[in-house]
Amino acid sequence: MNDRDEGPPADDRTAGRAAEQAAELRQIDALNETGPHERTRRPAPGEDGERDGAARAPTDAGRHRDVRMLEAGRALAEATSVDEVFMALASLTSPEFPMDGTALFGVTERSLNLIGRYGYRTSGSRTVRMTITTDYPAAEVLRTGRPVYLPTVEEYRDRFPTTWRLAARKGSRSWAFLPLVSTGRITGVWLVAFLDDVDFDSDTRSTLVTLARLISRALERTHTGEAELALSRGLRSSMGRGASVYRGMTVTSRYVPTGGGLVVGGDWYDIIDLPSGRLALVIGDVQGHDLHAASLMAQLRTAVHAYAAEGHGPDAVLSRTSRFLTSLDGDRFATCIYIEADPAAGTLHVARAGHPHPVLRMPDGTCMIKHIRGGLPLGLMPDEDDYPVNVLELQAGEIMMLCTDGLIETGGHDMYTGWNRVRDALSPGPTSDLEGMADRLIQSVVGPVTENGEERLSPRNEDDIALLMLRRDTGVQRPVRPVRRILTTIEQDEAEGLAEARSELRALLHDWAQPDQVDTAVLLASELLGNVLVHTDQTAALMASISGEPGCRTLRVEVSDSGDELPHQRTPGEMASSGRGLVLLDILSEQWSVRPESEGKTVWFELSEDADGVAGQDV
Repeated sequence: MNDRDEGPPADDRTAGRAAEQAAELRQIDALNETGPHERTRRPAPGEDGERDGAARAPTDAGRHRDVRMLEAGRALAEATSVDEVFMALASLTSPEFPMDGTALFGVTERSLNLIGRYGYRTSGSRTVRMTITTDYPAAEVLRTGRPVYLPTVEEYRDRFPTTWRLAARKGSRSWAFLPLVSTGRITGVWLVAFLDDVDFDSDTRSTLVTLARLISRALERTHTGEAELALSRGLRSSMGRGASVYRGMTVTSRYVPTGGGLVVGGDWYDIIDLPSGRLALVIGDVQGHDLHAASLMAQLRTAVHAYAAEGHGPDAVLSRTSRFLTSLDGDRFATCIYIEADPAAGTLHVARAGHPHPVLRMPDGTCMIKHIRGGLPLGLMPDEDDYPVNVLELQAGEIMMLCTDGLIETGGHDMYTGWNRVRDALSPGPTSDLEGMADRLIQSVVGPVTENGEERLSPRNEDDIALLMLRRDTGVQRPVRPVRRILTTIEQDEAEGLAEARSELRALLHDWAQPDQVDTAVLLASELLGNVLVHTDQTAALMASISGEPGCRTLRVEVSDSGDELPHQRTPGEMASSGRGLVLLDILSEQWSVRPESEGKTVWFELSEDADGVAGQDV
């Protein structure tokens, strides 16, 4: 014989059901408690004289109601929160529409939950929940999918004897319960109660149905906006903020969203721990400022993490991420800089995909745009995956700043004027105050601006801002004499690198006491680089450094390549187009020489800031 659970006795089931009904009645009773404000029943037509002795004509009443309907409809169409929905509904209250209170219920699989109310209050717990089997008009709307109109207390009492007394306590005279429909299914119920008897003619019902549709759309928009906000908040918190100290480097970051409502858009930054004490620094910008851009950004961040963890170099990380973005969305692209850093040695391996160049700040406050050879933005042409790796070395006290274009172009600036603003904000202050520099950079963009002697806040309705700053630290306690230094390489097929090298050298010498020597240094460096590119098939490496105190400093420029053939000085003919490089070195520089290396050679020259006249000339 099989044992079978017969269930509780009939008396117990009856008692349990009675307890459930009592609990439901308490919930509804709590919902229907009157608010603290005084409620008075408006006189029905004919019960009291019209105020000021003027009777309102039916046509005027209808016109007045239509105006209020239009205003409420416009407010509902623009509502982005539940509170704004109730504010729009409250504006409907008038003698022509004597609304006493309203409530919105959300729907789950087995119950109705109170979303919010106007004109009602609850005592104790604010949670109001009832099952769909409750003898309540809103539950019937959910069960049948049709509105419930109750023009009188008597009809409410006859149709819903269990709950009508609780509803009648509030003093309302008529009720309407309408389904809220979204994407073909009921997502909620709207309750509206009236102080006066309402016969719910066809015009009134049509008005209520129209309002219910507007409320459904407003709530759907509200839920979508809340979901977007929750997603963007999660993405924002995952990026973190503040300084991180590594052995030999300090990194700080900032993120400022646009004024579009989301807490994060398509801009991002990341700091990824790699094996052997190395770290990856990533900054990027996905096209667009909407939720889709934020979603793509989150997926790209994950992809970059995965490729970096697999041990790929910067060029491979970018090329794989580019193909990944194309598989996600062929219509969007992203810019990015990926840096693999060795904090102990100060070396950086950098790859760039269409992103703005970084800025290098030297210990004495000199700032310069550091030109980084790069490839196309991610996702633009996935088959073109050439992302050259640039090798740099940060000196003690030097700071590299990476940002998205929002930091440069926000406020009506272009890349030139925006760069000047960044330089002016980044130059002042001690090197040790990395956090202060980051705050000053952000404040220069989002802080108050002065126009005609008056301060005003700048609008945040343009682009997001992501900022990364890394500083090469030093363990030396005594003051270190500032040394400026740049290092750049030029490949054989990158003629534009020559112009970039000239630009960086001029930036290095921005405060050189003798402007003529700046032109001389650029000329000599160009000759040496050109010799490598024209007469060998090797990559040219330029290193320039400034040492000493202002006014008596020394510039040293070295150009290296891997070729074995050493240059020889010769006297060019009158019509010769080459052979003048070493002659110019001999005439214009103070010192120069050729140094053989284990692989290749280095040609170097020096210029002194306090030199009188031109080096190499007889007086």
